[in-house]
Amino acid sequence: MPSLLRRIDELLRPDHWYLEPSDLGFFLREYTKGGGYQASETNQLILNLKKSPSLRGTSQWKYKGIAIRRCANELKSALAKYLDGWTIVPIPPSKARDDPEYDDRLCQVGQILCAETSARFCELIVQRTTTPADHLQDSARRTPDLIAANYWIDEALAAPEPTHVWIIDDVLTTGAHFKAVQQVLLQRFPVAKVCGVFIARRAPLPDEPPVNG
Repeated sequence: MPSLLRRIDELLRPDHWYLEPSDLGFFLREYTKGGGYQASETNQLILNLKKSPSLRGTSQWKYKGIAIRRCANELKSALAKYLDGWTIVPIPPSKARDDPEYDDRLCQVGQILCAETSARFCELIVQRTTTPADHLQDSARRTPDLIAANYWIDEALAAPEPTHVWIIDDVLTTGAHFKAVQQVLLQRFPVAKVCGVFIARRAPLPDEPPVNG
């Protein structure tokens, strides 16, 4: 089980081209795009984590729950020294809360992560409208500004004001969603320290051209 955080440093940052040198981003695993379940243990974990809510009630659904708990426990182990007093904010899914396909997997991960710690889980960023999942689109991915325009702060959860924030997500690809959430948080809480932690980063394939967007 991965237990050490690895930082997105200057060697890895070009793989996630929206990230800037000042960004603090960390990951546990590496995911192979297009590799399917057979590519690696990490692929199996991530694909189970991302199982669609439409599979609820089928024999496949239990694997999503197993993946949620495993991801949460791996993050808790890795962040053990960096949880007290921090606020855990999940990146919103592509579906809005009122969409039947809304997937709260990261909320569940965050709640387990914060259990029996002084960290505060907070679904502080909410998506206004449903959008196509970027990883399923053939066209260019959306920019951080475009993504941020579809987010709003849930002011009912804004107090106490967060001072140290972990943004959590399952897979880091371009970094666009992280930058969008970071942008919205810092506009509202300009003195907060905002870091990102990802269950996995998408590792580029050999000789693969840069991701578009």
